[in-house]
Amino acid sequence: MAPIEIGVLYSSTGVTAAVEETQRRAVLMAMELINDAGGVLGREIIPVCVDPASNPRLYGQLSEQLIIERGIRLFMGCYMSSSRKAVIPMVERHDALLFYGTAYEGFEFSRNVFYGGAVPNQNILPLAGYMLERHGSRVALIGSDYVCPHEANRVMSELIHERGGSKALEAYLPLDASAHDYEALAQAIQRSGADFIYSTVVGEGMARLHRALDRAGVDRQVTPIASHMSCEADVQAMGAELAEGLITCSTYFESVNTEANREAIQRYRQRFGADARTNSCWEAAYVQTHLLAQAMSTCGSTEPVHISRAMAGLEMNAPQGRIRVDGNNHHTHLNPRIGRCNANGSFDILAEAPEPVIADPYVMSHIPPAWAGRSQPRYNGAAGKVAVGAA
Repeated sequence: MAPIEIGVLYSSTGVTAAVEETQRRAVLMAMELINDAGGVLGREIIPVCVDPASNPRLYGQLSEQLIIERGIRLFMGCYMSSSRKAVIPMVERHDALLFYGTAYEGFEFSRNVFYGGAVPNQNILPLAGYMLERHGSRVALIGSDYVCPHEANRVMSELIHERGGSKALEAYLPLDASAHDYEALAQAIQRSGADFIYSTVVGEGMARLHRALDRAGVDRQVTPIASHMSCEADVQAMGAELAEGLITCSTYFESVNTEANREAIQRYRQRFGADARTNSCWEAAYVQTHLLAQAMSTCGSTEPVHISRAMAGLEMNAPQGRIRVDGNNHHTHLNPRIGRCNANGSFDILAEAPEPVIADPYVMSHIPPAWAGRSQPRYNGAAGKVAVGAA
C-alpha cells in the first residue's frame, strides 16, 4: 500500500532554527518508532520536510504548496505564532490538519488545529505567581516583536496590576535586532529598578539579551530572569554560563523523572548523538506524532475529518506524564513545572502540579495555582540560597 505522507513544517535555518530542529528530529524519531512497529493501517508514514527558514510567510506558502502539489493534508509544525497563523488559513481552506507542538499565547481555536503546547494557565500563571511572591512586583517586560510576546505580556501585565505591582518598563525588539540594540535595552533595565525581568525574547535574541544584561551589570541573583519561552535548546545555543539562574515554567524538562522520558531520551541520543538535548517543544512534537498515529489507527482512516473526531479524548503516557487531548477546544491537558537552570544547562525542578492541568486557552481565571504558591521552596536572590516557607 502507498505510504502516508505527512508535511513537516520546521525550520532548519533562521533565527528560531535551534528549537525547531529539535522538533523536526522528534517527529522523525517518532515516525521511525511507529514504522518499526508496523506503521499505521499497514502503511508506512513518510515525513515530507521543508525549511521555511523561520519566515512566517514561507510557512503558509510551503504548506499550501504541499497540499496542492502532493495532496498532503496532515502537518506537524510551526514554532512562532506568526508562522502558525500563516498556516491556519491554508489548512482551513483545504480541510487539512495542523498539529502545533509549541507553547503559545492562547485565545485561539481552529477546528483544523490541535494544540500540543502549553497555554497561559499552564505556564504564565504559575510562573507569574511564583515570581511575584518571591522576587517582588516591579517587573521589566521585554519581548520579541511578534504576536505571542505581546499577548503573553498582556496577560502578565494584568496579573502584575491585580497584585498591586507595576511595570518598570515594557519593550520589544525585532527578531533580527543587533547586539547593540540589546545592550541599550539592558542598560535601560539596569536603570529601571526592576525586581525581576520577564522575557519573551525568542531565537538568537535570547543569547544577545543575556549577554547584554551581563555587560550592563545586572546581577541575576538579585534581578532574576523569568521566561516561559526558554528551554534546554535555547540554553544549549547560548551556553549554560549565560543561562544559569533562568527561571521558567514548562510542562516538560529533560530532567523529568519518568520511565517514558528516560526511554525517549535514550532513543533520541542513540539516533542523534550523545550530546542531543531535549526540551518542551521537542516533547510536544514527539507526543503529537504518536497521537496522530493513534487517531488514524482508531478511526481506520487518513481523512482529516475522521482523525479529528478520533483525537478527542486520546490519552498517552508522555515523557512529561499522563496527557489528554481535549475534544472541545483541541488543546491538551498537561503537567506544568517550575524550573531553574543550573550550571550544567539542565533545569532543577522547584515545584510541579500534582495532576494534569486542563488547558484554559482564554484565561478565564487569573488566579495562579496553589502548587506554585507560598508553601513551595522560594529563592532568596540576595543570598543566592533556597529557603522554605512563606515569602
